[in-house]
Amino acid sequence: MRPSRVQLPSVPSSSVPYGLAALGFLLLLVGSCWGLFFAPGEQYMGNVQRIMYIHVPTAWHAMLAPTFGFICAVYSLNTSQWRWDARLEAAIEVSLVLGVLTCIQGSIWARPTWGVWWDWDPRLTTMAVLVFALAGLVALRGFVDDPVKRAAWSAVAMIIVAADVPLTYMSVKWWNSLHQDQSSPATVSAAFRLPLRINAFGVLFLMIGLLGLRTRIAALRLRTELAPPPEGSA
Repeated sequence: MRPSRVQLPSVPSSSVPYGLAALGFLLLLVGSCWGLFFAPGEQYMGNVQRIMYIHVPTAWHAMLAPTFGFICAVYSLNTSQWRWDARLEAAIEVSLVLGVLTCIQGSIWARPTWGVWWDWDPRLTTMAVLVFALAGLVALRGFVDDPVKRAAWSAVAMIIVAADVPLTYMSVKWWNSLHQDQSSPATVSAAFRLPLRINAFGVLFLMIGLLGLRTRIAALRLRTELAPPPEGSA
């Protein structure tokens, strides 16, 4: 028997998310300083390559966050538990922020290397589609007042939007692309790996912390929306 949609969602604690976000910020500070001031420049791009230390981890998690959103959407539809709807709301918004940051950072890197701020390259195009789709999901949740309809409609939409994630990831392999192949510690020189790894964990912890904090906000709002009217009210 499925739990009822009228059950009030629990409100998660904020202490752990704040701690994870602080740890992520600290790791990002260490990794970025290492990449900017101590790691060597790349042979062909020189100092321009240093944006890799923030752009690549951001891009990784810009695809991981909507994947988490997909999981939340599936569980929200299958269990009807409000906690998954609150997590879905958090995943949508954090995914949008990471996607926008990825596009901005990529444009900054593209200008000195490709000579343009933007090119309708397969990787850039599929990421742009993902960002606009996530923005549409944010708007959908803002326009629908009924919590039950909002939960169902946004879960179905998130499942559809998440189909763009593997397309974005595989775009550089499936189509001719200006964008380089996926970067990872295994594909970069040893001198670049440590700051890249530090920043990858930094973005991960920061993302988890933000997901937790945004889930708490969504749960609090849902409790207000779903609370029974006061006794004696018309």
